[in-house]
Amino acid sequence: MLHKVNKDIIILGIESSCDDTSVSISRNNQILSNIISNQKVHVKYGGVVPELASREHQKNIIPTISLALKKANISKDQIDAIAFTRGPGLMGSLLVGASFAKSLSISLEKPLIEINHMEAHVLSNCIDDNPEFPFICLTVSGGHTQIVYVKDINSITVLGETLDDSAGETFDKCAKILGLSYPGGPEIEKKGINGNKFAFQFTFPKVDGLNFSFSGLKTNFMQLIQKNIVSNQSFIKDNLEDLCASIQYTIIQILISKFNIAIDKYKPRNIAISGGVSANQEFRESIKELDNKYNLKVLIPKKEYSTDNAAMIAIAGYYKYQQGLFTDLSTSVNPRYKLKKYKTI
Repeated sequence: MLHKVNKDIIILGIESSCDDTSVSISRNNQILSNIISNQKVHVKYGGVVPELASREHQKNIIPTISLALKKANISKDQIDAIAFTRGPGLMGSLLVGASFAKSLSISLEKPLIEINHMEAHVLSNCIDDNPEFPFICLTVSGGHTQIVYVKDINSITVLGETLDDSAGETFDKCAKILGLSYPGGPEIEKKGINGNKFAFQFTFPKVDGLNFSFSGLKTNFMQLIQKNIVSNQSFIKDNLEDLCASIQYTIIQILISKFNIAIDKYKPRNIAISGGVSANQEFRESIKELDNKYNLKVLIPKKEYSTDNAAMIAIAGYYKYQQGLFTDLSTSVNPRYKLKKYKTI
């Protein structure tokens, strides 16, 4: 239960789970600033290098915080609490954000709030909005793919998740096979805009329940490329747009098919998406079509709140502040920090 607080609540949120340093200032459920410092150093490696990521966080965190405060027109003394990502994520990256949050908490004598990164993605749908509960959320990112049941702000349970690769990881790996740069999802989306999404047919995984699997699709995609390159060395170049459109369409259809099963089974009042892949325009349009099919409201966060960002950390911190859920300074980061598994609803 949320406790009524008779004042505006100012939260400083810090997100450092992977390769983006982000700081946000929120007032209640509204975002005053959301600064994201991207790490370009990983592009030449085709993926995130953990050691380099933690070093970049150390370089970026102070100027990012300064800019977030300046843009929000908020002083450090006005902050009511500091929220940070405890996990899941890369150990070194998480440590940078958590250590700085703890230091700030001590120096300002303000409470500390730990946030689960996946829970924050779900709650990004509450920024500037008060959605009706319950709703089912499909969270799709580079590290995770899961469907959760959101009974209310305090109750988020996992209904299904990927058994191997995430959807975002599949985008990245297929992009690498095609010779596209990292991150692969936006590159595939850009190259596939004018492609024929029905040009190539790929494996549609058979997984029971609401779990996902993308490893077979990735393998099938690689085998198709290898088979055709034997007879045509320029196969990728000749068919790049169609390949991108087709693999994107397949990944989205896999996600939508499971979402349909969840909606039919649990009959929520609303549905939502979150995570980096939810910034994909075709995915967003496909989700919007479920509005008419099921006669329910579709919640889609702004694109700036879809990828890893501190606004979602701040908004999650706002709700935890209302509940008095503060964190002890002895709390350690947890790279495998999980949401609750589904038991009963």
